[in-house]
Amino acid sequence: MRNVLGYTGRQTGRAALIAAAAGVFFASAAQAQTAGSFPQRPVRMVVPNLAGSATDVVARMVAHRFTEMWGQQVVVDNRAGASGVIGTELTARATPDGYTLMMGTSAALVIVPLMNKVPYDTLRDLTPVSLVVVSPQMLVSHPSVAAKNVNELLALARAQPGKLNCGSPGAGTSNHLGCEMLKVMGKVDFLHVPYKGASAAITDLVGGQVQFLFNSMPAVWPLAKAGKLRALAFGGTQRSSAAPDVPTVAESLPGFQCATWYALMAPGGMPPAVLAKINGDMVKMLNEPAFSKRILEQGQEPQSSSSAELGNFIREESKRWVGVIKAAGLATAR
Repeated sequence: MRNVLGYTGRQTGRAALIAAAAGVFFASAAQAQTAGSFPQRPVRMVVPNLAGSATDVVARMVAHRFTEMWGQQVVVDNRAGASGVIGTELTARATPDGYTLMMGTSAALVIVPLMNKVPYDTLRDLTPVSLVVVSPQMLVSHPSVAAKNVNELLALARAQPGKLNCGSPGAGTSNHLGCEMLKVMGKVDFLHVPYKGASAAITDLVGGQVQFLFNSMPAVWPLAKAGKLRALAFGGTQRSSAAPDVPTVAESLPGFQCATWYALMAPGGMPPAVLAKINGDMVKMLNEPAFSKRILEQGQEPQSSSSAELGNFIREESKRWVGVIKAAGLATAR
């Protein structure tokens, strides 16, 4: 029996298969062409932190280098708030075409979702692109605090339980959990004081309103060298080449590690070819001696990865931090 177009049912099925195959071919060709010519217009890089923050500094370095590599402007868009949740949600809801990227933080991607309900699932609603920087936190104090190292700070806290204040850029940040880890491992008690961003916390530390805090090295090391703060210890597994005379916290508390990290992320469902293009260029950038040197000079560590490796890294970080959160007696969203 013929349909109105004059084909038999068998012919219609064959035609449909041919059409479907052609559709797949042309879709694949279009995707390959898109990846090969990407980007064809400006790209937005969301930064879920304030301008001038350590995350913002790294993001602007990456955006500038991408602009040079791609011949298209990569524009930084600061969307701070809620420990990075606002900018991360914005990215998760964007079109997954490669024209919206984000310099994601360990706080918004891992720690905050462990402690609170957030409007996104990190590995469902976002596409991992590449790890970019691992930034061990530096423990710094106001010069008036009668402690010159970790052991003396812990002794002071034991002598004045609940009296010392540890500032942070906000509850749920790695800075905050550094305070909690120090409290748990050092078996001491002090008060956590959250701020709306690192700048406010550091300003109050310099002013003596809080006694100490953990923060990324680029933001606090220059102040320590100027005598406005005192560098007590470094939160990495080994001493920083940018500050070799500053001991690690682990030298006093074995096993202690406090670091934040930044990763290039994109909306979930990124086309594989576009993802491969951006990842390849990010890895190439981080392997450039001049670019990696600039990061190292800030006391941070450039680290690239594949998309899959970053996904696994995020899962492992979630396991590590949920243990810290539970040990500190903080509420979890799980």
